[in-house]
Amino acid sequence: MGKETSIQATPITAEAGSLSTVVYNDDGLVPAIIQEVDSKEVLMMAWMNEASLKKTLETGRTWFWSRSRGEYWCKGETSGDRQFVREAYYDCDGDTLLFLVVQEGKGACHTGERTCFFKSFNS
Repeated sequence: MGKETSIQATPITAEAGSLSTVVYNDDGLVPAIIQEVDSKEVLMMAWMNEASLKKTLETGRTWFWSRSRGEYWCKGETSGDRQFVREAYYDCDGDTLLFLVVQEGKGACHTGERTCFFKSFNS
């Protein structure tokens, strides 16, 4: 798998009925925004389906659905740059998720950057 870490995963218990309020698109997916819990820096956005959302909440690690590979993936299992969920929210319409995480390693972006949002339109 990957290297050992001292950061602990913390499962999130969803309140009764809250999972049923999540609205998935026609492909059965919902966007999930990942934000660093302390700095509040937005790290990335990825897609979740119902199973990856449940797995994220149950394990305290971020799990996503890869549209290109057609498979589940747990952030950091290959790179070692894992995410440990501390808080989980859904927006007022139920069609976007927000996870506050502790980011382990260099960062969240597959390019090696800390955040996927490092490109600016005005630079």
